[in-house]
Amino acid sequence: MKNVLFALMSIVLLAGCGGKQAEPAKEAEAHHDEAPSNFVSLTDAQMKTVEIQLGTIDRKNLTTSISANGMLSVPNHNKAFVTALHSGVVRTLTIQPGDFVQKGQAIATIVNPEIVELQRSLITVNAEISMAEIEERRQRELVEGQAAPLKNLQMAQTRLKTLRAERAAVQKHLSVLGVREGGTLTSTLRVVAPISGTVSTVQAQIGSNVDASTPIAEIVNNAQLHLDLFVYEKDLPRLHKNQVIHFTLTNSPGTEYDAQIYSIGTAFARASKTIPVHAIVKGDKTGLIEGMNITALISIGTAVLPAVPTEAIVSFGGQDYIFVKTDAAPVDVHSKENAHPETTGATFERIQVIKGASDVGYTEIRPVKPVPEGARIITKGAFFVLARMTNAGEHEH
Repeated sequence: MKNVLFALMSIVLLAGCGGKQAEPAKEAEAHHDEAPSNFVSLTDAQMKTVEIQLGTIDRKNLTTSISANGMLSVPNHNKAFVTALHSGVVRTLTIQPGDFVQKGQAIATIVNPEIVELQRSLITVNAEISMAEIEERRQRELVEGQAAPLKNLQMAQTRLKTLRAERAAVQKHLSVLGVREGGTLTSTLRVVAPISGTVSTVQAQIGSNVDASTPIAEIVNNAQLHLDLFVYEKDLPRLHKNQVIHFTLTNSPGTEYDAQIYSIGTAFARASKTIPVHAIVKGDKTGLIEGMNITALISIGTAVLPAVPTEAIVSFGGQDYIFVKTDAAPVDVHSKENAHPETTGATFERIQVIKGASDVGYTEIRPVKPVPEGARIITKGAFFVLARMTNAGEHEH
């Protein structure tokens, strides 16, 4: 009897263990079958609540463009170093970085005793010229009266010409330095701005020794900002002079600016496989300075392309999608209200697309899988559908 009871208990235990092992297997199989779905169903009420609108993939005349990166620059003739035309020690300095200066405006003064010597030389040579002119007239009278040889007159004339040439050289030197002839002797020189623009850097300070090779400051005129772009070889045939460029600052994309191509390079830039393209910035340049990185779109014409309203495209996980209406039954296991057979609505499939040119509120798309001609897509409210789909997927797991 004991043997019979032991056998029955063993059978029951084995059966129970077998059942428990089978349950995890069924759960794993069920979990494996639940792959992420690209389908979502909505009731008519839901579509009406969020104002979902349907449309089709249309063919639109869009402006196509080339994307390129670059940098803002100022041409060399719009930049200048401020230097002293004579060596000396900086006595005053009236500028700082960011100041706007006009051409000819005094921005510093320097002191050098040698400037006094130049002025003294001019006074001396003027006195000598006066004496030489008197001697030249006297010798001329003597020669005319045959009281002196002709060579004496010639020597006096040569002396006068030499002194006049010396005076002209000293006068020119002082004029370049900005020292007025006939004024009081001074050892101070004014240093003026060679161009109008904004002071970008100031290298000198009061007490600094400067000369013609030592910049006191640098001035940049942003009135003629240029755009230096780098485009790939494959895009070169589609570029030409006077093409319009729309660009934004890489670190501040909120404002769009315009430029126009004026020069296209004929050689690769350094060791890269890109060609430099130069453009002039047009219109308002407020906030733009040399050295800023930019992202540009070069307009290359128009083309008829398959497109949808830009808001019909949603992004998820680094990829772009549209929602296409399918013939599947509108059943959504995650919605209790859709569990009733009488509920009506529509089912949509999420299809990945590759975006192209954007213009006038439409964006070119290239679906990664075929979409039937005339298929209905969500043109408004796609973001709500994506949110509902992703939230449902998170709830599953």
